[in-house]
Amino acid sequence: MTRTGLRAGILAAVAALATAVLSTPATAAPGPAVHPLGGGAAEYWTPDKMRSATPLDGLVADAQQLTGDVKAALPRLLPSRASKVSTGDPWTGGGDVTHTAGRVFFTFNGSPASCSGDAVTSANSSVVITAGHCVKYQGSWHTDWIFVPGYDNGNAPYGEWPATATLTTPQWEANEDLNYDVGAAVVAPQGGQYLTDVVGSQGIAFNQARGQAMYSFGYPAEPPYDGSELTYCAGNTFNDAFGSNDLGMRCDMTGGSSGGPWFQNFDEATGTGVQNSVNSFGYTFLPGVMFGPYFGADAEALYDAASAR
Repeated sequence: MTRTGLRAGILAAVAALATAVLSTPATAAPGPAVHPLGGGAAEYWTPDKMRSATPLDGLVADAQQLTGDVKAALPRLLPSRASKVSTGDPWTGGGDVTHTAGRVFFTFNGSPASCSGDAVTSANSSVVITAGHCVKYQGSWHTDWIFVPGYDNGNAPYGEWPATATLTTPQWEANEDLNYDVGAAVVAPQGGQYLTDVVGSQGIAFNQARGQAMYSFGYPAEPPYDGSELTYCAGNTFNDAFGSNDLGMRCDMTGGSSGGPWFQNFDEATGTGVQNSVNSFGYTFLPGVMFGPYFGADAEALYDAASAR
């Protein structure tokens, strides 16, 4: 199912290359998990505090190891780098993505941290899609959560949008299962205006065919990046052959890009596409590859719940 977006924009999200341990299948009851927030976090975030926020993904470690025979098979399992358009270049094309995507900031265990996110079409004009670990991680929901579309080195050209609620899939809530590493936020109106009325929105789709060419956006903040500018990867996607049900893409983005959008049918001229995943994680044994969750029925239920708030 595809939800088409209004054209307006908010800068694309800061996803993260979360090198995380794959979990066992979840047994949670159906229905998205919701965490209410006060919506007053904007006063907490100064430009200096945003610049100093630590990419959440840098806190995650991967215990996965590969045997020699699997390592030898990697060139056959992965698409050629010749199939890529970009594996982590600054986005200079302009268009709606420069104001529908943005950086996400929050407090995790008492410290300022960052991810990425994207504004999508919704009934309440207030939904940001991100990764599940960008709203809840290690059993703790993040606080002081804001979305800064079009983030530019501490500046917020389209305002700061504090969340009134964050949501995630029941599987991420119960077991932090990377197959369902999807999150959402509902942000409060500012100055009497709603988020996507100000910055526009991208479409969103569920239960789509695998193996499509896609574009990924985010704000990587670990070296060689510094989180100051919107970055993108583009190329063919493929199925994860190492333990998850996720999609993979050649991409060198680092921590801080987590939660940034993956688009199918992306138009470089207009900066618009249909969101179909988010930056989620990478394997330490497989540098230069990003993985994102497949947007199926549980991601759709999460989106519907956020859109209805």
